[in-house]
Amino acid sequence: MRSVDEQLGRALAAAVRPAPVRVPIAEAQGMLCAEDVVAEQALPGFDQAAVDGYAVRSVDVRLAGTEQVRLPVVGEITAGSRQPRRLQPGQTVRVVTGAPLPTLADAVVPVGYTDGHHARVTVHQPVPSAAFVRRTGEDVQTGDVAVRRGAPIGPAQVGLLAAVGRAKVLVYPKPRVSVISIGDELVDVDRTPSPGQVYDVNSYALAAAARDAGAEVNRVGIVPAEGRKIRELVESRLLLSEIVVIAGGVGGELSGEITAALAELGDVDTTRVAMHPGSVQGFGRLGPDAVPTFLLPSNPMSALVVFEVMVRPLIRAAQGKRNPQRRVISARLLSPVSSTKGRKGFLRAQLLRDETNGEYLVQPLGMSGSHLLAALAEANCLILVDEETTDVAVGDEVLVSFLAQRG
Repeated sequence: MRSVDEQLGRALAAAVRPAPVRVPIAEAQGMLCAEDVVAEQALPGFDQAAVDGYAVRSVDVRLAGTEQVRLPVVGEITAGSRQPRRLQPGQTVRVVTGAPLPTLADAVVPVGYTDGHHARVTVHQPVPSAAFVRRTGEDVQTGDVAVRRGAPIGPAQVGLLAAVGRAKVLVYPKPRVSVISIGDELVDVDRTPSPGQVYDVNSYALAAAARDAGAEVNRVGIVPAEGRKIRELVESRLLLSEIVVIAGGVGGELSGEITAALAELGDVDTTRVAMHPGSVQGFGRLGPDAVPTFLLPSNPMSALVVFEVMVRPLIRAAQGKRNPQRRVISARLLSPVSSTKGRKGFLRAQLLRDETNGEYLVQPLGMSGSHLLAALAEANCLILVDEETTDVAVGDEVLVSFLAQRG
């Protein structure tokens, strides 16, 4: 059997990042920035009040608190004011947060430091120069890189792009993933299964997993287990996808016909991988663009685990993520587990935290059956058991892959 690392290496070697596109910043969230965004203006763009209060020359209030300091209030400046003002020595102007400071003012006295009068204000406490002022360029200077190439664009980055006046930004788009379910026994969830039929779980579950990984997903749905139809459908999806995922394409009597049909489109390899669940799986690079194509088991739990181990890292790598795999931590086992010798185990579990000492604990879930989807729905991690280990006792330390979900 092929090792997990070797099979994953083949998949990751096929990672191709989609060409950058320019999108409105409102649509850029979740993507990677594909350019260094250089600020063409300072942020803030002018000296402005950081609090409601009085704009002053700090020298005029240096004796406040030790002797009475009263200043005439010669006006008021609101946020957004475009009228330039010049402050004379011994004067003050009332300002609100965000208002531009008048010329010669180098500080703001908060309202709480004064008696709050509007005509002639008494200042009870001095302030140093630059106190309660947002200086020009304090956040970003003209010519600074506001958002760097390769940075994930989240809410703060979107806000910063808006703050420096960028309406659009060059990004690496989400890789497009097509998800297909093969099986004559499958029906969609809006129909009632006849005897011997089952709902199509895989196309929904795998589409959700791809979306959670950061892909743009097209859930193609069900295709009959007939070689010609499968080849035609996959060929059409290769033109619109960076990755194709086919559930039900391996195992069973029809796997040879399916593999032969796909082989007309390129190299495809079905093999046993030293892992459980999901040992039997396939991978190929199809079409003129050598699109990575995965063949997953038909049972949903195995398909999701193979997706987690093989497909998700490829989606993340295609996005340009430096670390495409999940975070792995060490945790103490709360119940014993068994694994198959010669295969790496990916066992469903819940990761917990000991409130007394902060130690990570892990509780295995369900039985070992590869068809048990309900236990995976409760899981927030997978216990990783190496190929040479068959039994792990209570209290032993194990490695755990944390299945953190977006949103």
